[in-house]
Amino acid sequence: MATPVALLSESVLGWSIFTIVLLVILAFCWVYIRKYQSRQESEVISTITAICALAIALITSALLPVDIFLVSFMKYPNGTYKEWAANNVTRQQIEDTVLYGYYTLYSIILFCVFLLIPFVYFYYEEKDEDNSNKCLQVKNALKYTVGFVIVCSALLLIGTFVPLESPPNKNSTQWEKVQYLFEELGSSHGLAALSFSISSLTLIGMLAVITYTAYGMSVLPLNLIKGTRSILYERLENTEDTEEVEHQIDKLKAKCVDGRPLSMRDRRNLQDLEAKLQVLRRRGRHLEIAERNCCNKVGSALRPMKILLGVFFILVALLFFVTLFISNLDKALHSAGISTGFIIFGTNLTNPLNELLLALQPVFPLDYVLITIITMYFVFTSMAGIRNMGIWFFWLRLYKIRPQRTRPQALLFLCMILLLIVLHTSYMIYSLAPQYVMYGSQKYLLQTPLPTADPSQGNHSAAITKICDADAPEDQCTVTRSYLFLHKFWFFSTIYYFGNWAFLVVFLIGLVVSCCKGKKSVIEGEVDADDSDVSDDEYVH
Repeated sequence: MATPVALLSESVLGWSIFTIVLLVILAFCWVYIRKYQSRQESEVISTITAICALAIALITSALLPVDIFLVSFMKYPNGTYKEWAANNVTRQQIEDTVLYGYYTLYSIILFCVFLLIPFVYFYYEEKDEDNSNKCLQVKNALKYTVGFVIVCSALLLIGTFVPLESPPNKNSTQWEKVQYLFEELGSSHGLAALSFSISSLTLIGMLAVITYTAYGMSVLPLNLIKGTRSILYERLENTEDTEEVEHQIDKLKAKCVDGRPLSMRDRRNLQDLEAKLQVLRRRGRHLEIAERNCCNKVGSALRPMKILLGVFFILVALLFFVTLFISNLDKALHSAGISTGFIIFGTNLTNPLNELLLALQPVFPLDYVLITIITMYFVFTSMAGIRNMGIWFFWLRLYKIRPQRTRPQALLFLCMILLLIVLHTSYMIYSLAPQYVMYGSQKYLLQTPLPTADPSQGNHSAAITKICDADAPEDQCTVTRSYLFLHKFWFFSTIYYFGNWAFLVVFLIGLVVSCCKGKKSVIEGEVDADDSDVSDDEYVH
């Protein structure tokens, strides 16, 4: 009777923690979206979609620590299975629970990326000023969304019918080969189809990680350390610039006092100066509001804490850089090569983060807290990178992410990018701590023979506790479900490997650029030349 009760208690503990994290995530998503969404252009459907998509991204990232927690809690520290996990059927049930969790969340991600977010985006794009014809609006949105659905269906079909292994009999007939495909589909329970689709999206997520996360890891801590410019100094500087521009405008207008028309060059200069004056006046209004803002006064009081936090973040970023470099170097030196996706079992070079996680195992639950912090760190630095850079398509800037003035389309793009980033985050964390992500804190008993002086006494052996690795017997160590999703297709792993090198290069470039840049304005990103007076009034009031 003790075994079912123990099984229930261990499972409830893992999923209870996940439920608490889920509630915290939902609350955070609501606050985050409400903070950045435009007050004037806010739409209920886009707001709900953005909150749900962002929540799914964060919940998926939180499932990895739960996956590691459950496989680790099946064993005692001495390497033996707990009573409730001694039965292989019981362990399989727990693994299936996590697998179904991944199935559900990854399916929801596919639904969000290929159906929900595109539909809501095009629905808002097709909105008329009078907003009279809702049916036509829905019809046009569905028409554009069909293309995304076709792409999703194609990915699922490719993943379903492209076998990972060739048929066992090379002389098989065409019918036998087709029959083998369907047998493979049934045995994998759709894992290959879903994994191929998710891996394809993860490639796009890799590009987003290289672009936004690498930059965010450098810009976030350095902005905290450097702080912002003085509001009083900025107001004084803005006032001087305003007076200078007004003086130049008066000089140009003085040329046509007697009725003579201005030359083409002077008219162009006058238009540029008037546009510049408009921006400077808006800056003046925003600086005046910022000076009265209580949050800025509290932020100035917390300046020492921000510096300490920035130093901590930059140390964490450098730790990740060194760890990822060592991990990639280990794969380059000791993996089976490009044809296997640079997969490596265990660690041959000392990996600081992997060693830290293994060292924290005896003190429950420090290792799970650390892996959760690492996961959230990647997500929040990605948010910082997107917020600072905006949303780009190659060299074209599509949207800006600004408090209380972000358009609904930009929020949808933001959430889609975060969904894709979260998919690649699992591989990034695996690269940082491969052994821990694969097996958690599991250990196993290795029987080693003892030397005896008298051969007639028979063979004696002793059990030694070892940390789970690729050399462990298959029935002694349980692999996380996340690892199976990551390494279903070797060619994706190969691309991810080279993506890690690109990530390291972009991080170094972002670090150099962030160090060379001066302090940012207290109203950074709030006033730009292409802003309208409507958006400015929205912020002011």
